[in-house]
Amino acid sequence: MGKLTNKTRKKKVGSVKKSVLFVGLIATVFILSYDCYSFNDGDWQLWNTDGIEIKLNDRWKIGVEEELRFGDNISEIYYTHTDGGLDLKVTDGLHFGLNYRQVYEKKEDEWKEENRPHANATVKWKLYDLDLSNRSRLEYRMRENKDDEWRYRDKLTVKFPWKWTDYKIQPYVADEIFLDFYGEKINRNRLYAGLTSKIFRHLNVDVFYLWQASKAKVDKWTDYNVMGIKAKVLF
Repeated sequence: MGKLTNKTRKKKVGSVKKSVLFVGLIATVFILSYDCYSFNDGDWQLWNTDGIEIKLNDRWKIGVEEELRFGDNISEIYYTHTDGGLDLKVTDGLHFGLNYRQVYEKKEDEWKEENRPHANATVKWKLYDLDLSNRSRLEYRMRENKDDEWRYRDKLTVKFPWKWTDYKIQPYVADEIFLDFYGEKINRNRLYAGLTSKIFRHLNVDVFYLWQASKAKVDKWTDYNVMGIKAKVLF
């Protein structure tokens, strides 16, 4: 392989700077919003997800992931889940999935278990140069020492057309709402801003900032500021 020219090297460096600047600007907007609205109950967290996805044929694939969440200003682990399932590509723009998730979450110094089967439908389309997708998820939550309940989640993702460097670094934003069927109300919202990248042929990475607002008892909202990283190995 030949050496990179100065022009090519400068172009690659400039692309990396643009991606870093994009994440910095988005994070700054959310941080300023956090200060302006006095989210004094906000907590800084780290969420890490590692997964494997295996393509069985042109239509079917299976996958499994493990996620860890660190809270209290990233000082202790309080949540973990294992999720596995099947995905069916009906068309390029329509996917269906069936998954099962086992969750352990620390509440009041005790670990609580939740088993959560869920069904997913994802629609993908293009709008001008933007790649859009909408994932609808229906969950049945079997919770320890609590009543079972249904929950609906809807996540809209917008990927921008830019792909920087040979690692195909691509920025995106997303919003996800959570609807509690029992309470018939939206009780959680997540806003994302991040970068996806194809590090190697069989490795995808997603680095993001997430702002989550959850509605607890007596109409009190709790806010989290999350730095997240997802890594998925593809076969």
